[in-house]
Amino acid sequence: MQDAAPAKPVPDIKLFHDVFNASPIGIVVENMEGQPLFVNPAFCSFLGFSEEELRNKHCVDFSPREDAEKDWALFQQLRVGVIDRYQLEKRYFRRDSSLVWGCLSISRLNSRPSPLVLAMVEDITDKKKAEETRFRHATVIESSDDAIASATLDGTIVSWNTGAQKMYEYTAAEAIGKPITMLVPPDLPDEENKILETLKAGDRIEHFETVRVTKTRKRINVSLTISPIKDSIGRITGVSGIARDITARKLAEEALRVSEERLRLAQQVARIGTFDWNIRTAVNTWTPELEAIYGLPPGGFGGTQTAWENLLHPDDLAEVLQWVDEALKTGRPMTGEWRVVWPDRSVHWIAGRWQVLRSESGEPLRMVGVNLDITERKLAEQALADMTRKLIEAQEQERARIGRELHDDINQRLAMLAVELEHLESDPSEVQSRARELRRHMAEVSNDVQALSHELHSSKLEYLGAVAGIKSWCKEFSERQQIEVDFRSDVYSVLPREIGLTLFRVLQEALHNAVKHSGVKHVEVQLREESGEIHAIVSDLGRGFDLHSALQAKGLGLTSMRERVRLVNGKIAIHSEPIAGTTIHVRIPLEPEHKSIRAVG
Repeated sequence: MQDAAPAKPVPDIKLFHDVFNASPIGIVVENMEGQPLFVNPAFCSFLGFSEEELRNKHCVDFSPREDAEKDWALFQQLRVGVIDRYQLEKRYFRRDSSLVWGCLSISRLNSRPSPLVLAMVEDITDKKKAEETRFRHATVIESSDDAIASATLDGTIVSWNTGAQKMYEYTAAEAIGKPITMLVPPDLPDEENKILETLKAGDRIEHFETVRVTKTRKRINVSLTISPIKDSIGRITGVSGIARDITARKLAEEALRVSEERLRLAQQVARIGTFDWNIRTAVNTWTPELEAIYGLPPGGFGGTQTAWENLLHPDDLAEVLQWVDEALKTGRPMTGEWRVVWPDRSVHWIAGRWQVLRSESGEPLRMVGVNLDITERKLAEQALADMTRKLIEAQEQERARIGRELHDDINQRLAMLAVELEHLESDPSEVQSRARELRRHMAEVSNDVQALSHELHSSKLEYLGAVAGIKSWCKEFSERQQIEVDFRSDVYSVLPREIGLTLFRVLQEALHNAVKHSGVKHVEVQLREESGEIHAIVSDLGRGFDLHSALQAKGLGLTSMRERVRLVNGKIAIHSEPIAGTTIHVRIPLEPEHKSIRAVG
């Protein structure tokens, strides 16, 4: 009797169900239309949806369009039997709309009357992120202008980027496998061994400045940063380094050193003082010549920025510190003039020029500069200013005298002549018509003389105040010249006579120039008070002019405006270009006592 054949094992449906649910890999059973029938917990967790939500989706709904299209194209081949399985890495939408990566493995199940599809999805998001990070790092390394390379612990080169090829002139094929010592100049035989010993000990080398040689034996100055490479358990397996070419910087430093030496020699002859402020250490070093300029004996300077600030005139301190701050922020060369108070309390004038030197990262390192005593020049300028002031005062007195004579004498006599001519109207002869014509002409002359008197000495400026007087004169000027003067004022303080007269004369000159040269029939005049200053702006859109050429010409108009404004401690800016119009902007500071008085009218 033969033994019966062993019975086939009966499938344990519960076992399959437990495996399906316990699998750490996402599993989906789909029909041939791509509709999920069963999904396991791992797939639900992967995407953050419930089982019911996933069963109500189609397989193409899981991924962005471009990924879904690739998947669906392969799925169609699976449906028609061209292939019975495929694998694809693609992105999936999570419930929160974020994207994750999965490795999809699809197989066709033909054991049932109606074929099914088994999809298994492994989460590879971390792997993809690591690949992207490595790709970005590789891109950064290859795009860097710095030379980046790595080597074994015995100094054999194993990687070589494009920056290293450009700097050292060796291609990657020529460099990899060669000893790193081929870059070391013969006069530094032990340097690379010392570097390797430091790295083997686990230490890092930062910003080490040395010399290297290229393929063509050219010497270049470099700054090296080198680190040990460690494996997953912390063992040092190699070294990586970054080299930056600092040859240009070294040449500049040498040129600066030579320049400073030449400057020092020139200073000894010209008695010009220099300083060198080390911003990092806060030490300010002065030459003996500079100490003398500030009235100090040799070695008498305290050596700090604060010690220098204490020597400045209190009224100039804030502005000078603002210049220093601007130099530190912008790096631009700066110039300025200021007063200093000597130990004997005498006041002296200084002219300075300084420059901030920065590191490669842009950090201010040092400020160097020169100072020159310009006291004698300032005294001469002050004497000239006093003389100019007296000259202008004399001009004003003369203008006032001429104005009074024109108005009180000549105009009265002309008026009397007009009265006498009226008597001729009773004579029926030809004289009668002639007399009327003469009277008309005399009236015109009278009006012109009166207008001239206002030009020379505007009484309205005294009786109405500066702002109202200027407004009235602008109206008269507009009518006489047959142009439109758009006058606007936002001044609320009573202006001192000196400031009012300065503004009046500047506006007179500006408007006459506009009539003569601009070719326009509209001029804007604006007076405004702002931040303790009076602003006067005259602008037109006329022909304009070349400012440099105008200042070189023989006329005194622009020069007179500048001198008048300077005498009241004001500033004037003239901007004009051919065919682009002209703008004259005057700024005059108001003393505190004038700011508190409200203007009348």
